[in-house]
Order: sequence, then structure tokens, then C-alpha cells
Amino acid sequence: MAEKSEVKVKNNKKESRFETTVDDAMAVAEYELEPGVITFTHTAVPPELSGRGIANELARAGLEHARGEKLKVVAACSFIAKYIERNPEYQDLVTP
Repeated sequence: MAEKSEVKVKNNKKESRFETTVDDAMAVAEYELEPGVITFTHTAVPPELSGRGIANELARAGLEHARGEKLKVVAACSFIAKYIERNPEYQDLVTP
């Protein structure tokens, strides 16, 4: 079984995205910030990194950030919306 490398996600506030670099390739979850609300607009993982759970790590990091900052979440990105659907512990963050 392949050893899973730890994915380190950082919040790049200047670029408005959560990002991680794995094997010299960058994956991102982009967002827009307004007072009290974070809107996730796009998640992108390069093909060479697909299937490794990296998008899930980006989504989790973004949603944990939202919870910590007491932000409501708008999942304009279909991947983030599906992640929240599959992980009900984050559904309380979503704006009605």
C-alpha cells in the first residue's frame, strides 16, 4: 500500500485561495471574502495529482477556516458543494 504523504494546505490571503503544492504541482480552492461570508468559487487539482484526495484536503481546510472565523459558506464551486453534501458536519456553515 502506498504511503500517503501529508498534504499541507495554506491560506494564501493575497491570492484568495487555499493552496497546496505536491510533487511540484499546485492545487487550489479559490474563494471570495465578504463580511461574514466566504464564497468558494473554484477548486482545481492538476491531472497528475488527481485521485489522491488533495481536493478533499483543500475543501476541509477551507471549511475549517470558515468555522474558525465564524464565516457563513456559499458553495458556488460544485466540488465544495458535493464535499459538504458528503460531510454533514459542515452543513451548518452553509448559508440558507
